[in-house]
Amino acid sequence: MNSTLVVAFALGVRHGTDPDHLTAIDGLARIRPRPTNGLLFAVGHGFVVTMLAAGVGHVIAGRLSFVGPWLLIVIGLVNLWKVLRPSPTIPAVKRPVVAQPFLLGMLLAAGFETASQLSALILADQANPWLLGGAFSGGMALVDGFDGYLAASTLTLAAIGQQRARAASRLLGFLVVVFSFGLGGAELLGLEMNRFALPLGLLLFAIVIGVRVWVRSYDSSQPSLRKAAISSVKRISVRST
Repeated sequence: MNSTLVVAFALGVRHGTDPDHLTAIDGLARIRPRPTNGLLFAVGHGFVVTMLAAGVGHVIAGRLSFVGPWLLIVIGLVNLWKVLRPSPTIPAVKRPVVAQPFLLGMLLAAGFETASQLSALILADQANPWLLGGAFSGGMALVDGFDGYLAASTLTLAAIGQQRARAASRLLGFLVVVFSFGLGGAELLGLEMNRFALPLGLLLFAIVIGVRVWVRSYDSSQPSLRKAAISSVKRISVRST
């Protein structure tokens, strides 16, 4: 049982690097750059996976299976709009449905199954499904939480005028748009993408995290920008709760 939970945790880490997670978290950050977006997204996603592992919610998930690809296309459209029409200031706190990371995580889990998620569900017969879901969610929260924190930092730095962050945000925005439209379109056309999920996910994850760390390394050499970014992120977090 312990080894099964370790495998489930590893699958959660792997699942957190899937392109649909990275695109969703980037889209959330462009609407409202909260550092907890990725964590809340992972919690909502993991909640549905846990319910499915426990044998609950299969009927609802089946009815929502069409939602996944359309959600990715909507995320791509939102990102494209935000890239082409960037806000000169930090986005105001709003609460549209797409900006709710927990709900978005739930909808993607119900409507967009990947190989790593299916593998975790297969393990449900070998361990307590609630513990299995918790282990899977923990691995996913680790990756998505880190990505969400860096995404909020990058978008906040771009909004307060850091030129490197603006360039990085624009580059990542177009990259996310391509993946959103590509994944959503492939799913709608019925194309099999699971065999490409791992290399594509790892490639996108490496690029996204690498660029965001690069932005923060430049920011660390400019205390005034860093201080402004931290205060802005804290202010958004307080106003959003």
